[in-house]
Amino acid sequence: MKISRLFLGLLVSCAALSASAQTIIKFSHVVAVDTPKGQAALFFAKRAGELTKGKVKVEVYANSSLYKDGEEMSALQMGSVQMLAPSLAKFGPLGVKEFEAFDFPFIFDDTAELHKITMGPVGAAMLAKLEPKGIKGLAYWDNGFKSFSANTPLKMPADYKGKKFRIQSSKVLEEQIRSVGGIPQVMAFSEVYQALQTGVVDGTENPISNFYTQKMHEVQKYLSITNHGYLGYAVIANKKFWDSLPADVRSQLEQAMKEATVYANQIAQEENDKSLAGVKASGKTTVYVPSKEERFALKKAMASVHIKMADRVGKETLQEFYKATGFDPTKL
Repeated sequence: MKISRLFLGLLVSCAALSASAQTIIKFSHVVAVDTPKGQAALFFAKRAGELTKGKVKVEVYANSSLYKDGEEMSALQMGSVQMLAPSLAKFGPLGVKEFEAFDFPFIFDDTAELHKITMGPVGAAMLAKLEPKGIKGLAYWDNGFKSFSANTPLKMPADYKGKKFRIQSSKVLEEQIRSVGGIPQVMAFSEVYQALQTGVVDGTENPISNFYTQKMHEVQKYLSITNHGYLGYAVIANKKFWDSLPADVRSQLEQAMKEATVYANQIAQEENDKSLAGVKASGKTTVYVPSKEERFALKKAMASVHIKMADRVGKETLQEFYKATGFDPTKL
């Protein structure tokens, strides 16, 4: 009996030790669970647990439930949260301005051009620039191409004049709005719905999945499918934390991230297509597809952004992008 009790005690002690050895990763993001990023974060959490056989538990916090949009990055750098998936525009304010190249209007025609950057050496080199900031870049996740919305139709560049558009914090995006006579308003993503509802801003730019899941279609009468810009994310970790992980666990998490990235990019377009159908079915927002001529007029009006902001992100970085996409703003 004593031996059995001793054996049982050892089992309990081992189980407690095993539980205490589990690594908890807090993964925070600012969008809804049913967006591409939200679903990919859950996919990563599931695969991380499976591949590490329970050694790692990833806790996902959606909708800014752990930290507000503007607080996440400092929380990561301090180690209060271990992983984030911020939009690429978030790195400009940190001093890594090369990432603002992703904000340039009409720089990508499709995801094939985009992935030449995010899946290639240029994208990897950009992630490496985050390390002096205490950040480990793990992957890029697509969300989709952005479209403009407002309470009046947006067809030609003149339709944007005088309107206040919410943007992320990005000097490139500020210049993009100014190039068509609009007024840029930097604002946290979590505040946009109320700002649109109360008229603090007139419009915004979003991939359709963000527009729909945040219910912006309830407070915007018109959506113009411009596909003028790209919104993507970099999945990042606190570098000190990441480097402290055992090599085998880190390798397993890298595999989980690789699989999650494939999943994220696959569902991004699917979710945007479903969200567009949802917007149309709601009957609350009129969806407009610009003609080829109207879209070219917008593209031409915004070409000045590439000239004015080239020095900010670095002409070498822009040339790498142009080489991959074939875009030439001087020929518009």
